Amino acid sequence: MITKDILVDGSEYKLTLTDQVLNQVDNLKALYATAAEDPESFEQVSSEISAAINNISESVSPQVSDGHLDGLIQEVFKAVEDKKSEVEKLQDKYKKLMKEGYDLQSIDRKASDKKYYEADQVLKKIEALQ
Repeated sequence: MITKDILVDGSEYKLTLTDQVLNQVDNLKALYATAAEDPESFEQVSSEISAAINNISESVSPQVSDGHLDGLIQEVFKAVEDKKSEVEKLQDKYKKLMKEGYDLQSIDRKASDKKYYEADQVLKKIEALQ
């Protein structure tokens, strides 16, 4: 669980990113895509879109006014993307450190252990973000 500060039209909010919120964001993006692909389906998915937006807005404090919902959802999308890209970068770093540790095993055991330790620390950061 991560808390992010977001700014919408001069108002500050705290967003708590949980697995449930991440799933709601993914669901909302899928609903938007459905509505964009088939405009006739908008009436069918509009209530689901509204419910998803309301569920996401519940993870924000203080309570969001209706006038800020669009801006809030855009900022939530950005926060989720930033989180995902941060995790991907850390995953790449983890893989690199693990490979370096493996490569050093037969050459310098102490240096290898250090790389594995660094990789473990990166893994803990990844787990904290997920």
